[in-house]
Amino acid sequence: MDNTILKKRLSTYRSDKDQLKNLPADVLLEVLNAWEKWPGKLKDFYMSIGVSPKQMAGIMGKAKKLRRDGHFPAEEFKEMSLESVVGVQAGSNPCQGIELSWEQGKVIRFPEVSQLIDFLKKVA
Repeated sequence: MDNTILKKRLSTYRSDKDQLKNLPADVLLEVLNAWEKWPGKLKDFYMSIGVSPKQMAGIMGKAKKLRRDGHFPAEEFKEMSLESVVGVQAGSNPCQGIELSWEQGKVIRFPEVSQLIDFLKKVA
């Protein structure tokens, strides 16, 4: 969300004394997400949304507390499978383990880590 839109949304909850009151959870989440994506300094961020450092501290404290308490739904975890990885094609036989480049261009393949460790112990 653009910071000017966020600034306007925050201004709807300002009192006559320039205090932010009764901010709903969705606005708190938007401020928190915008802050997490902000590339610059925090001072520049709160100036762009029109809040003071004290107000920003209150907003961030409330938003982080709501997130910790599980009020906001967590972003979905996306599982990756080997079929979806670029470069692995059906029918090809990628190495299923560890490849070690040895002397004179020889390649030694180990299907399990324990076999590699045994080999290295014997060679050392």
